[in-house]
Parts: sequence; structure tokens; C-alpha cells
Amino acid sequence: MVITLIEQLEEKLRQAMLKNDVSALEELIADEVVFTTHTGELIDKQMDLEAHRSDIQKLVLLQSKQQRVQLYGNTAVVTVKMEVAGTYEGKAFADIYRYTRVWVQSQPQGNWQVVAAHVSQVLD
Repeated sequence: MVITLIEQLEEKLRQAMLKNDVSALEELIADEVVFTTHTGELIDKQMDLEAHRSDIQKLVLLQSKQQRVQLYGNTAVVTVKMEVAGTYEGKAFADIYRYTRVWVQSQPQGNWQVVAAHVSQVLD
């Protein structure tokens, strides 16, 4: 079932982010991805990979609280609430965020990759 596959890919992405596994992230993220950060900044794939490669961003916790997958043909939209902790540029942080990711199945290979993502901080 496709929903199960997307859930497995989300877990693979979560693990890659925790381990700063750039090769796994390279595979899971489309070259043309557009990622909107919690501050509204737009970053591309290379900027995201560099943050992991250089340890600018080091995550120690990515705990899923809620996850929902919706399918639209060869597109899946995932929303997930996460408890996130780590460091960014040496400064510690710990907050709750809501992520939205758009996965698209490429043709003809059939691989699923993230083509768009957005994250917002969840305020009490």
C-alpha cells in the first residue's frame, strides 16, 4: 500500500536527519525541492544538505506526535507534528514544530522524493 510506503520513507527521512546521513537525504530529496523554514526563509537542496554535512544543524530528537498521509495520484502530502531538539550554529533549541512535505513519484523510475516542504513552530 502506498500510504505504508510513504510512512516508511518518512521514517527513513527522520533517521537520515538525526544521523546527518547526507547520502540518504540526497536520495530522498528532489533536486528541485523548495523548503520553507520556520522563519520563512526559502532554502534549496544544496543548502539543506550543507547544513547536515557541516553539522551547522545537529538534531538529537525528532519525535513524531501526529502524522497524516493523503494521496493524490502520484503525489502524497504528509503533515506531521514533531518534538524537535538539537543545535543550530552551536545554539541549543527544543520546540514543537509542524511539518508539511509533498512527496512525488517520479516517472518512469517510480521513486518517491520530497519536492516541497514547510515547517512552522507550534505555539502554546
